[in-house]
Amino acid sequence: MEKTTVVTGATGHIGANLVRALLAQGRYVRVLLHVNQRAVEGLEVEIARGDVRDLASLRDAFRGADVVYHLAGRISLSMGDWPLLEAVNIAGTRNVVEACLRCGVRRLVHFSSIHAITQEPLDVPVDESRPLVESRRCPPYDRSKAAGEKEVRRGIERGLDAVIINPTAVIGPYDFEPSYLGEALIDLACRKLPALVNGGFDWVDVRDVVAGAMRAEECAATGTKYVLSGHWVSVSGLAAIVEESTSVPPPRLVCPLWLAHVGAPFTVALARLTGGRPLYTNVSLRALKSNHNISHEMATRDLDYNPRPFRETVVDTVRWFEENGYLGRS
Repeated sequence: MEKTTVVTGATGHIGANLVRALLAQGRYVRVLLHVNQRAVEGLEVEIARGDVRDLASLRDAFRGADVVYHLAGRISLSMGDWPLLEAVNIAGTRNVVEACLRCGVRRLVHFSSIHAITQEPLDVPVDESRPLVESRRCPPYDRSKAAGEKEVRRGIERGLDAVIINPTAVIGPYDFEPSYLGEALIDLACRKLPALVNGGFDWVDVRDVVAGAMRAEECAATGTKYVLSGHWVSVSGLAAIVEESTSVPPPRLVCPLWLAHVGAPFTVALARLTGGRPLYTNVSLRALKSNHNISHEMATRDLDYNPRPFRETVVDTVRWFEENGYLGRS
C-alpha cells in the first residue's frame, strides 16, 4: 500500500513548494485545506477538508498517514492578535500532535520559526542551543511559535517521533497569497514602496527550506530541531537586487529605524482604512534590527544543507511574480 504524506498549511508559501517537491519524489500527498486551494489547483493531491482548530477533522485527515508536515499557522506583525495566534499556533499544534498520536503517524515534521528563538545577545550567533522566547515583551507571534514548539516536545515525551524546523525569513517562488515578503518584493518592483528603512534580516530561499525539511524527515533523530537560515542582507541590498532584475529604481528615501518606529502607527492606521496589510509595523521593524548572525552549521553538518546565493533567490522570485501576473496589478 502506498504511504501517505499529509501537509497542513499546503496553500501557504512553504506548503506550496513542499507539496510540489513531495510530488516530484513520487509521494502520495494528502493536503489539509481550510478555505483557499489556489496553490494546489491542478496538482495530483488528495484533498482533506479541515482546520487545525478542529481535532476531529485532523483525525480524519491523518488516518493512515505515514508522515505529517505541519505548516498551518497564523503570522502576525502586530502586538495584538493573541487570541487567534493562541488558537491556531498553540492549540492547533496541540491538536496536530494529538491527532498524530491517535492515528499512529510515524513522524511529524513541525515548522516553527526563527522568531521562536531568543535573539539576544546580538553579538553571539543564534543556533539551536538558544532558549525559546518567553517574555511578554516579545511579539505575540514569537511567543505563540515558541509555545507551539513546547506542544511538540510534550508529544515527544508521550512517544511521538517529531523533528522541528526553524526557518528564517522565507522568500521564493510559488508565493500565491502573497506573503509579507512577497508583497514587499512586488511593491519594490511596482514602485509602490514609499521608503526603505535601515536594517536587514536573514533571508532564506523557500526551496532550500523545503529540501532541508525533507532531509530532516529522512535522517534526523527524534526531537532534533534545525535552524534553516540563509544570508543576512540589508533592505537596501534587497532593493538593489530587485532593481537589477526589473530596472525599477528603489525609493530614494531611507529612514532610520527610530524614525520608522515613530511612523509605524500611522502606517498601520492607513492600512486599516484601505484594507491592506501594513509592511512596516513596530514588530517588523524590531525584526530588522535583530541578530545578524544566524547559524545553519548544524543543518549543514547533518542534512547537507547549503542555501543558494541570495541574488538567485530574488531573481527567481521576481520572475515568478512577473510570469504569474503579480507585477501588472494596479
